[in-house]
Amino acid sequence: MNYKSLGKTGIKVSELCFGTMSFGSRANKEQSQRMYSMCREQGINFFDCANVYQKGVAEEYLGSFIAAERDKVVITTKAYGAMGDDVNAKGCSAKNLQNSLHQSLKRLGTDYVDVFFLHHYDPATSEEEVLRTLDSFVRDGKVLSVGVSNYAAFQVERLLRVSDVKHLVGVQCIQPMYNLAKRMAEVELFPMASAEGMGVITYSPLAGGLLTGRYSKAEGKKSGRLVENPKYKARYEGVFYEQVGSSFAAYADQLGMHPATLGIAWVMANQAVTAPILGAADPEQLKPALDAPAHRLSEEVLKHLDTISPPLPPAHDRTDERS
Repeated sequence: MNYKSLGKTGIKVSELCFGTMSFGSRANKEQSQRMYSMCREQGINFFDCANVYQKGVAEEYLGSFIAAERDKVVITTKAYGAMGDDVNAKGCSAKNLQNSLHQSLKRLGTDYVDVFFLHHYDPATSEEEVLRTLDSFVRDGKVLSVGVSNYAAFQVERLLRVSDVKHLVGVQCIQPMYNLAKRMAEVELFPMASAEGMGVITYSPLAGGLLTGRYSKAEGKKSGRLVENPKYKARYEGVFYEQVGSSFAAYADQLGMHPATLGIAWVMANQAVTAPILGAADPEQLKPALDAPAHRLSEEVLKHLDTISPPLPPAHDRTDERS
Protein backbone atom coordinates (compact mmCIF):
# COMPACT_ATOMS: atom_id res chain seq x y z
CA MET A 1 0.00 0.00 0.00
CA ASN A 2 1.27 3.43 -0.93
CA TYR A 3 0.58 6.51 1.17
CA LYS A 4 -0.06 10.06 0.03
CA SER A 5 -0.27 13.47 1.64
CA LEU A 6 -3.86 14.59 2.12
CA GLY A 7 -3.58 17.92 0.35
CA LYS A 8 -1.52 20.34 2.44
CA THR A 9 -2.55 18.88 5.80
CA GLY A 10 0.65 16.87 6.20
CA ILE A 11 -1.45 13.82 7.11
CA LYS A 12 -0.42 10.65 5.27
CA VAL A 13 -3.27 8.48 4.08
CA SER A 14 -3.44 5.19 2.21
CA GLU A 15 -4.17 5.34 -1.51
CA LEU A 16 -7.46 3.59 -0.78
CA CYS A 17 -10.08 4.83 1.68
CA PHE A 18 -12.80 2.58 3.04
CA GLY A 19 -16.33 3.98 3.21
CA THR A 20 -18.52 2.79 6.06
CA MET A 21 -21.96 3.52 4.60
CA SER A 22 -22.82 -0.20 4.67
CA PHE A 23 -22.08 -0.52 8.40
CA GLY A 24 -25.32 -1.34 10.17
CA SER A 25 -27.36 -1.69 7.00
CA ARG A 26 -26.14 -4.12 4.33
CA ALA A 27 -23.39 -5.28 6.70
CA ASN A 28 -24.04 -6.38 10.29
CA LYS A 29 -21.46 -5.69 12.99
CA GLU A 30 -19.58 -8.95 12.50
CA GLN A 31 -19.28 -8.36 8.74
CA SER A 32 -18.33 -4.75 9.31
CA GLN A 33 -15.60 -5.76 11.76
CA ARG A 34 -14.22 -8.27 9.27
CA MET A 35 -14.11 -5.68 6.48
CA TYR A 36 -12.37 -3.20 8.78
CA SER A 37 -9.80 -5.87 9.66
CA MET A 38 -9.28 -6.78 5.99
CA CYS A 39 -8.58 -3.12 5.21
CA ARG A 40 -6.10 -2.81 8.04
CA GLU A 41 -4.35 -6.01 6.97
CA GLN A 42 -3.90 -4.45 3.50
CA GLY A 43 -2.42 -1.27 5.02
CA ILE A 44 -5.49 0.97 4.70
CA ASN A 45 -5.43 3.61 7.43
CA PHE A 46 -8.18 5.86 6.04
CA PHE A 47 -11.89 5.42 6.90
CA ASP A 48 -14.77 7.62 5.79
CA CYS A 49 -18.01 7.94 7.76
CA ALA A 50 -21.00 10.25 8.24
CA ASN A 51 -23.49 10.88 11.01
CA VAL A 52 -26.47 10.04 8.78
CA TYR A 53 -25.23 6.52 7.98
CA GLN A 54 -27.92 4.51 9.78
CA LYS A 55 -28.52 7.50 12.07
CA GLY A 56 -25.20 7.09 13.82
CA VAL A 57 -24.88 3.30 13.85
CA ALA A 58 -21.98 3.36 11.36
CA GLU A 59 -20.12 5.82 13.59
CA GLU A 60 -20.71 3.58 16.61
CA TYR A 61 -19.36 0.56 14.74
CA LEU A 62 -16.33 2.44 13.45
CA GLY A 63 -15.65 3.88 16.90
CA SER A 64 -15.57 0.41 18.46
CA PHE A 65 -13.21 -0.87 15.73
CA ILE A 66 -10.67 1.95 16.06
CA ALA A 67 -10.69 2.11 19.86
CA ALA A 68 -7.49 0.12 20.29
CA GLU A 69 -5.57 2.00 17.58
CA ARG A 70 -7.09 5.47 17.28
CA ASP A 71 -3.77 7.23 16.67
CA LYS A 72 -2.92 4.90 13.77
CA VAL A 73 -5.98 5.61 11.66
CA VAL A 74 -7.37 8.65 9.86
CA ILE A 75 -11.13 9.00 10.14
CA THR A 76 -13.70 11.38 8.73
CA THR A 77 -17.29 12.15 9.49
CA LYS A 78 -19.85 14.56 8.07
CA ALA A 79 -22.70 16.84 9.07
CA TYR A 80 -25.64 18.38 7.23
CA GLY A 81 -28.39 15.77 6.89
CA ALA A 82 -31.32 15.61 9.28
CA MET A 83 -30.65 13.55 12.41
CA GLY A 84 -34.01 14.25 14.01
CA ASP A 85 -37.36 15.94 13.60
CA ASP A 86 -36.35 19.29 15.06
CA VAL A 87 -36.34 22.16 12.59
CA ASN A 88 -32.70 22.95 13.46
CA ALA A 89 -31.42 19.36 13.27
CA LYS A 90 -30.09 19.76 9.74
CA GLY A 91 -28.05 22.09 7.55
CA CYS A 92 -24.80 23.95 8.17
CA SER A 93 -25.90 26.40 10.85
CA ALA A 94 -23.61 26.83 13.84
CA LYS A 95 -26.28 25.19 16.00
CA ASN A 96 -26.53 22.04 13.91
CA LEU A 97 -22.80 21.70 13.18
CA GLN A 98 -21.96 22.13 16.89
CA ASN A 99 -24.49 19.53 17.96
CA SER A 100 -23.62 17.15 15.11
CA LEU A 101 -19.91 17.16 15.90
CA HIS A 102 -20.56 16.70 19.62
CA GLN A 103 -22.77 13.68 18.99
CA SER A 104 -20.41 12.21 16.37
CA LEU A 105 -17.44 12.38 18.73
CA LYS A 106 -19.47 10.53 21.37
CA ARG A 107 -20.49 7.80 18.94
CA LEU A 108 -16.97 7.46 17.55
CA GLY A 109 -15.50 7.37 21.06
CA THR A 110 -12.78 9.87 20.20
CA ASP A 111 -11.75 13.41 21.10
CA TYR A 112 -11.22 14.48 17.51
CA VAL A 113 -11.83 13.63 13.86
CA ASP A 114 -9.11 14.01 11.26
CA VAL A 115 -11.43 15.45 8.60
CA PHE A 116 -14.85 16.98 9.24
CA PHE A 117 -16.93 17.25 6.07
CA LEU A 118 -19.88 19.43 5.23
CA HIS A 119 -22.00 16.78 3.53
CA HIS A 120 -23.88 19.19 1.24
CA TYR A 121 -23.99 22.88 0.40
CA ASP A 122 -26.41 24.89 2.53
CA PRO A 123 -27.69 28.04 0.77
CA ALA A 124 -29.41 29.21 3.96
CA THR A 125 -26.15 29.70 5.89
CA SER A 126 -23.52 32.27 4.93
CA GLU A 127 -19.98 31.19 4.16
CA GLU A 128 -18.60 33.30 7.00
CA GLU A 129 -21.00 31.73 9.53
CA VAL A 130 -20.04 28.24 8.41
CA LEU A 131 -16.31 28.96 8.49
CA ARG A 132 -16.40 30.64 11.89
CA THR A 133 -18.02 27.53 13.30
CA LEU A 134 -15.50 25.21 11.64
CA ASP A 135 -12.65 27.46 12.72
CA SER A 136 -13.75 27.12 16.35
CA PHE A 137 -13.74 23.31 15.99
CA VAL A 138 -10.16 23.39 14.75
CA ARG A 139 -9.06 25.82 17.47
CA ASP A 140 -10.63 23.55 20.10
CA GLY A 141 -8.76 20.53 18.70
CA LYS A 142 -11.94 18.61 17.91
CA VAL A 143 -11.29 18.74 14.15
CA LEU A 144 -7.89 18.60 12.46
CA SER A 145 -8.95 19.56 8.92
CA VAL A 146 -12.05 20.61 7.02
CA GLY A 147 -13.60 19.15 3.88
CA VAL A 148 -16.71 19.50 1.72
CA SER A 149 -18.69 16.84 -0.11
CA ASN A 150 -21.03 17.35 -3.07
CA TYR A 151 -19.97 20.97 -3.58
CA ALA A 152 -19.52 22.67 -6.94
CA ALA A 153 -16.14 24.24 -7.64
CA PHE A 154 -17.49 27.79 -7.40
CA GLN A 155 -18.99 27.01 -3.98
CA VAL A 156 -15.62 25.77 -2.73
CA GLU A 157 -13.86 28.84 -4.10
CA ARG A 158 -16.34 31.12 -2.31
CA LEU A 159 -15.41 29.41 0.95
CA LEU A 160 -11.71 29.80 0.18
CA ARG A 161 -12.15 33.50 -0.55
CA VAL A 162 -13.96 34.13 2.74
CA SER A 163 -11.47 32.05 4.72
CA ASP A 164 -8.61 34.07 3.24
CA VAL A 165 -10.20 37.48 3.82
CA LYS A 166 -11.45 36.68 7.33
CA HIS A 167 -8.40 34.60 8.35
CA LEU A 168 -10.46 31.52 9.08
CA VAL A 169 -9.76 27.83 8.48
CA GLY A 170 -10.03 26.86 4.82
CA VAL A 171 -11.24 23.82 2.94
CA GLN A 172 -8.46 21.26 2.70
CA CYS A 173 -10.23 18.30 1.10
CA ILE A 174 -13.11 17.67 -1.28
CA GLN A 175 -15.25 14.56 -1.74
CA PRO A 176 -17.03 14.39 -5.10
CA MET A 177 -18.71 11.51 -6.91
CA TYR A 178 -16.40 10.07 -9.56
CA ASN A 179 -16.42 6.98 -11.74
CA LEU A 180 -16.07 6.10 -15.42
CA ALA A 181 -19.79 6.71 -15.99
CA LYS A 182 -19.82 10.03 -14.10
CA ARG A 183 -16.76 12.09 -15.06
CA MET A 184 -18.08 15.57 -14.23
CA ALA A 185 -15.50 16.12 -11.48
CA GLU A 186 -12.78 16.25 -14.15
CA VAL A 187 -14.19 19.48 -15.62
CA GLU A 188 -13.74 21.96 -12.76
CA LEU A 189 -13.40 20.21 -9.38
CA PHE A 190 -10.17 18.36 -10.09
CA PRO A 191 -8.37 21.31 -11.72
CA MET A 192 -9.45 23.52 -8.81
CA ALA A 193 -8.28 20.99 -6.21
CA SER A 194 -4.91 20.57 -7.92
CA ALA A 195 -4.42 24.34 -8.18
CA GLU A 196 -5.36 24.86 -4.52
CA GLY A 197 -3.39 21.87 -3.22
CA MET A 198 -6.44 20.05 -1.85
CA GLY A 199 -6.88 16.42 -0.98
CA VAL A 200 -9.45 14.59 -3.12
CA ILE A 201 -11.27 11.49 -1.98
CA THR A 202 -13.92 10.31 -4.41
CA TYR A 203 -16.96 8.16 -3.79
CA SER A 204 -18.98 5.66 -5.84
CA PRO A 205 -16.08 4.31 -7.96
CA LEU A 206 -18.30 1.52 -9.33
CA ALA A 207 -21.32 3.73 -10.05
CA GLY A 208 -23.55 1.98 -7.54
CA GLY A 209 -22.72 -1.41 -9.08
CA LEU A 210 -23.35 -0.32 -12.68
CA LEU A 211 -19.74 -1.02 -13.65
CA THR A 212 -19.84 -4.57 -12.32
CA GLY A 213 -22.07 -5.51 -15.23
CA ARG A 214 -24.74 -7.05 -13.01
CA TYR A 215 -27.45 -4.74 -14.34
CA SER A 216 -26.74 -5.78 -17.91
CA LYS A 217 -28.13 -9.22 -17.16
CA ALA A 218 -31.82 -10.05 -16.92
CA GLU A 219 -31.40 -11.37 -13.38
CA GLY A 220 -29.58 -8.23 -12.27
CA LYS A 221 -32.40 -5.97 -13.42
CA LYS A 222 -34.75 -7.46 -10.82
CA SER A 223 -33.01 -6.14 -7.69
CA GLY A 224 -30.17 -3.96 -6.45
CA ARG A 225 -29.66 -0.27 -5.70
CA LEU A 226 -30.06 0.85 -9.31
CA VAL A 227 -33.45 -0.86 -9.37
CA GLU A 228 -34.74 -0.36 -5.84
CA ASN A 229 -33.28 3.04 -4.84
CA PRO A 230 -34.96 5.98 -6.65
CA LYS A 231 -31.87 8.18 -6.30
CA TYR A 232 -29.55 5.60 -7.87
CA LYS A 233 -32.11 4.78 -10.53
CA ALA A 234 -32.37 8.43 -11.57
CA ARG A 235 -28.60 8.81 -11.48
CA TYR A 236 -27.79 5.91 -13.80
CA GLU A 237 -30.94 5.34 -15.84
CA GLY A 238 -30.80 5.43 -19.63
CA VAL A 239 -29.23 3.86 -22.71
CA PHE A 240 -25.84 5.55 -22.24
CA TYR A 241 -25.35 4.12 -18.77
CA GLU A 242 -26.55 0.69 -19.82
CA GLN A 243 -23.99 0.67 -22.62
CA VAL A 244 -21.21 1.89 -20.35
CA GLY A 245 -21.99 -0.80 -17.77
CA SER A 246 -22.12 -3.68 -20.22
CA SER A 247 -19.12 -2.54 -22.29
CA PHE A 248 -17.01 -1.94 -19.19
CA ALA A 249 -17.78 -5.36 -17.71
CA ALA A 250 -17.03 -7.03 -21.06
CA TYR A 251 -13.68 -5.24 -21.31
CA ALA A 252 -12.77 -6.20 -17.75
CA ASP A 253 -13.48 -9.81 -18.68
CA GLN A 254 -11.30 -9.43 -21.77
CA LEU A 255 -8.46 -8.18 -19.56
CA GLY A 256 -9.00 -11.01 -17.09
CA MET A 257 -9.79 -8.53 -14.30
CA HIS A 258 -12.69 -8.30 -11.93
CA PRO A 259 -14.74 -5.22 -12.93
CA ALA A 260 -14.50 -3.84 -9.38
CA THR A 261 -10.70 -4.04 -9.56
CA LEU A 262 -10.64 -2.30 -12.94
CA GLY A 263 -13.12 0.41 -11.92
CA ILE A 264 -11.19 1.38 -8.82
CA ALA A 265 -7.82 1.16 -10.59
CA TRP A 266 -9.20 3.59 -13.20
CA VAL A 267 -10.06 6.14 -10.51
CA MET A 268 -6.64 5.68 -8.91
CA ALA A 269 -4.99 6.46 -12.25
CA ASN A 270 -6.18 10.07 -12.09
CA GLN A 271 -3.38 12.11 -10.53
CA ALA A 272 -5.82 14.56 -8.96
CA VAL A 273 -7.28 11.79 -6.78
CA THR A 274 -5.74 11.15 -3.39
CA ALA A 275 -7.82 8.05 -2.71
CA PRO A 276 -11.06 6.51 -4.00
CA ILE A 277 -13.53 5.45 -1.32
CA LEU A 278 -14.31 1.74 -1.42
CA GLY A 279 -17.71 0.42 -0.45
CA ALA A 280 -18.80 -3.16 0.13
CA ALA A 281 -21.72 -5.06 1.60
CA ASP A 282 -19.65 -7.99 2.83
CA PRO A 283 -16.04 -9.25 2.97
CA GLU A 284 -16.37 -11.28 -0.24
CA GLN A 285 -17.46 -8.19 -2.17
CA LEU A 286 -14.53 -6.22 -0.74
CA LYS A 287 -11.79 -8.59 -1.95
CA PRO A 288 -11.55 -7.47 -5.63
CA ALA A 289 -11.63 -3.81 -4.56
CA LEU A 290 -8.61 -4.34 -2.31
CA ASP A 291 -6.77 -5.81 -5.29
CA ALA A 292 -6.86 -2.54 -7.25
CA PRO A 293 -3.45 -1.14 -6.13
CA ALA A 294 -1.77 -4.17 -7.69
CA HIS A 295 -3.05 -3.12 -11.14
CA ARG A 296 -1.52 0.04 -12.57
CA LEU A 297 -3.32 0.63 -15.84
CA SER A 298 -1.42 1.14 -19.08
CA GLU A 299 -2.03 4.05 -21.45
CA GLU A 300 -3.54 1.56 -23.88
CA VAL A 301 -6.12 0.42 -21.32
CA LEU A 302 -6.92 3.99 -20.28
CA LYS A 303 -7.43 5.06 -23.89
CA HIS A 304 -9.77 2.14 -24.51
CA LEU A 305 -11.81 3.04 -21.42
CA ASP A 306 -12.12 6.57 -22.83
CA THR A 307 -13.90 5.07 -25.84
CA ILE A 308 -16.44 3.44 -23.50
CA SER A 309 -17.13 6.68 -21.63
CA PRO A 310 -15.40 9.69 -23.25
CA PRO A 311 -13.98 12.55 -21.19
CA LEU A 312 -16.21 15.62 -21.01
CA PRO A 313 -15.21 18.90 -22.67
CA PRO A 314 -13.38 21.40 -20.45
CA ALA A 315 -15.44 24.15 -18.80
CA HIS A 316 -14.60 26.61 -21.58
CA ASP A 317 -15.50 23.94 -24.19
CA ARG A 318 -12.32 24.48 -26.21
CA THR A 319 -11.62 20.85 -26.99
CA ASP A 320 -9.40 21.98 -29.86
CA GLU A 321 -6.84 23.19 -27.30
CA ARG A 322 -6.30 19.79 -25.74
CA SER A 323 -2.71 18.67 -26.17
